[in-house]
Amino acid sequence: MNRRDALSRVALLFGGSIIGAEAFLSGCKTATKYGASMNFTPDDIAYLNEIAETILPATNTPGAKEAKVGEFMTVMVKDCYEEKDQKTFMEGMGKLDEACQKKNSKSFMESSPAERHDFLVALDKEAKDYQKSKKAEDPSHYFTMMKQLTLTGYFTSEPGATKALRYVAVPGRYEGCIPYKKGDKAWAT
Repeated sequence: MNRRDALSRVALLFGGSIIGAEAFLSGCKTATKYGASMNFTPDDIAYLNEIAETILPATNTPGAKEAKVGEFMTVMVKDCYEEKDQKTFMEGMGKLDEACQKKNSKSFMESSPAERHDFLVALDKEAKDYQKSKKAEDPSHYFTMMKQLTLTGYFTSEPGATKALRYVAVPGRYEGCIPYKKGDKAWAT
């Protein structure tokens, strides 16, 4: 499977397009002034890991933090996003914390897992409403970017692909029609 096919399948999972998709297809060669000077601190990575872990928590499978999704997000934003999307993402990290502070009277990192979950559910609804009414030239919602990167980072990581999805390292013969049983995991590609 080539990158274009993989990207289109991931886009179907997200229900639309992926921000920064051109960079995926071109091999992440976008060089921007903003990205060149952009640095994420270890605290930023820990913060992104906690956001990702709230979106995809550990259950009977590893969570997003174990898949190091925070590190993945920083690489993708820095190396693959256009300058306007990088700016939206970076400003969004602060906006998310400010909004959490207003709702919970404490920062995202200080909030309990239940408070984080409830906050991100409300923020996801806000992002979906924004997407419905935004114009083509408007930037994407920062939480949409974070959520997309979380899902992409997790399901393309080793823990996500091998433990959350069904995975066969060396497949046998091709079987074009396999019966689906309700509750089966999806196949990793």
